[in-house]
Amino acid sequence: MSDFGPLHGIRVIDLTSVVLGPVATHVLGELGADVIKVEAPEGDLMRANGVSRHKGMSSIFLSLNRNKRSLSIDMKTEAGHEVMRRLIAQSQVLVHNMRVKAIERLGFGYDQAKLLNPQLIYCVATGFGQDGPYQDHPAFDDIIQSACGLVALNRDHLDRAEYVPSLMADKTIGIYLANAVLAALVHQLRTGEGQHVEVPMYETMTSFLLSEHLGTMTFPGMEGPPGYSRVLSGGRRPVKTIDGHISLLPYTEAHWVALLTETGHQEAIERLEVRDRHARNRHLQQLYALLREIIGKNTTAYWMACCKRLDIPATPIYSLDQLPEHPHLKEVNFFEKAIHPSEGEIMQVRPTMKFSQSPASIRRPAPRLGEHSGELLLELGFSDTEIETMIRQSTVVQTQ
Repeated sequence: MSDFGPLHGIRVIDLTSVVLGPVATHVLGELGADVIKVEAPEGDLMRANGVSRHKGMSSIFLSLNRNKRSLSIDMKTEAGHEVMRRLIAQSQVLVHNMRVKAIERLGFGYDQAKLLNPQLIYCVATGFGQDGPYQDHPAFDDIIQSACGLVALNRDHLDRAEYVPSLMADKTIGIYLANAVLAALVHQLRTGEGQHVEVPMYETMTSFLLSEHLGTMTFPGMEGPPGYSRVLSGGRRPVKTIDGHISLLPYTEAHWVALLTETGHQEAIERLEVRDRHARNRHLQQLYALLREIIGKNTTAYWMACCKRLDIPATPIYSLDQLPEHPHLKEVNFFEKAIHPSEGEIMQVRPTMKFSQSPASIRRPAPRLGEHSGELLLELGFSDTEIETMIRQSTVVQTQ
C-alpha cells in the first residue's frame, strides 16, 4: 500500500477563497495533491469568519484549508506576475472562483494561462454561466439558494421562507468543482491535453435541486405543480415522542407492514393499501398522520429499540454538540485531536474517503498567511536575494 494519496504528484494552484473553492481544493488536498493556496497580502476573507484563538486562523479556515501551503503575493505587481507565471508553468491544475473579467485584468485568464502551460487544467467556479445574460452578476450562497428554488421550498407553517442553515450551495458546488477537476485530470492523463472547465453555481445548484423536484415539468403538458410531493407534503418530518423527537422512516412495504403489525394497526395495512407501492403513495398523508399518532404514545428510547428489532431506519435527533458522542462516530474515530503549530490543540474530522491502496490523509495543518512563501519561491527558482527583496517590498508576505 502506498503512503501517498491518489493525487500525489499533482500540483494545484488554489486561487479560491471563502467556502466554495476551498471545499473543492480541500478534497483535492486530502486526496494527496500538492495544493498551493495563493492569497493576497490581506489573506482569505474566511480567515476572519467563525471562531478564533488568534487573528487570521478561524475555525472555518482551519477546517477547509488543511493540506495546503500558503503563498501570499501581490498579484498586481510585476514581481507577483512573475511568481504566478512560474507557478502556472510548473503546475497541472489551476482553480479559481474570481470573476472572469477580474482575473483577466490581472493577466491570468484562461487564454493567457494556456500560453504558459498548454497542458494546464484551468477550472473556474462562476456565479452564473458565462454564456448567459447573468454572466457578470455577483453570486453568494444566499443568492444561489434563493434563485434556484431552495429557499422557496424551505418555508415554515407561517409561510416564512428561510435559507438552509448551512452553506449548502457553496459546499455542494465545491464538490462538483472537485469532481470536474478529477474528470479533467483523467482526460489529461489519457491525451496530454489541458482544458478550460467551468462550473457555474446557479446552473449546478438548480440541476442538483431538480433531481427529485422536476416532477410534472418532466412531461410537457402534464397538469399539477412541480416538486416531489413525498417531501413537500409536510408529513415527512421528525416525529414527536413522549420525551422528545425521533427521525423514523418506514419506507418500504415491509417497513410499514412490520410497524403497523407491531403496534396493532393491521387493519390499516389493507385500508391504506400498504402492499401496493403506487397505491401506498396516494395514502401517504394518512399514513404519516397515523405514524405521528402511534409514535406519540411512547418514548424515544422505546421506539429506537423497536425500530432496531424491526429493521426500520430511525435515529434520535442529534445537536451539533452531541455529535462527538454519537456511538458510530466514536467507534470510527471520526473526530481527532491534533496539535496545530500556532493554534495549539484543535479538534478536526478525519478524511472520510477510503482507498485501500492510496489512502487520503491529513499531511499538513491549515497554514498561516504566507507560511510557505519562502520555500515555494525557492522551488520556483527564485534566489534568496530575490525573495528577500520581494518580502522587503511587501510583494510577498512570509510568516515566520
